[in-house]
Amino acid sequence: MSLDVPTALQERAEAGPVDDAEFVACVRDSLPYAWAVINEVAADLHRDGGEFADHTVPPPSETQRGQLLRALASDAIRGGLERHFGVKLAFQNCHRVAAFATTAVNGAAYRDFVSPRGQLLNQSPELRDC
Repeated sequence: MSLDVPTALQERAEAGPVDDAEFVACVRDSLPYAWAVINEVAADLHRDGGEFADHTVPPPSETQRGQLLRALASDAIRGGLERHFGVKLAFQNCHRVAAFATTAVNGAAYRDFVSPRGQLLNQSPELRDC
């Protein structure tokens, strides 16, 4: 299961749409490691400026790695996080998370990061089974 959904939120979802703030709070509480990583890269980007900021440190455990995978593999979760933090997220291997300025999405740095070449260049034998 990706998210620990409180009963009240589940009931609201069954009745109709829920707002982003409630959804993002559920993501934050359910996936704390993923939240921390994405919060960090978004804060770095907003503080330092530029086109993007990234996190390249492998997670300390498979549990944390799983959180990143669940957060970034779900269109709904990723989209909610992007709207909340005001960034475009990108992901390589099982742990490299980047936050791009929304104005940089059509730029060379973003295209390079999400390209097949970018993925191939970010490989190493120790990451083969991540």
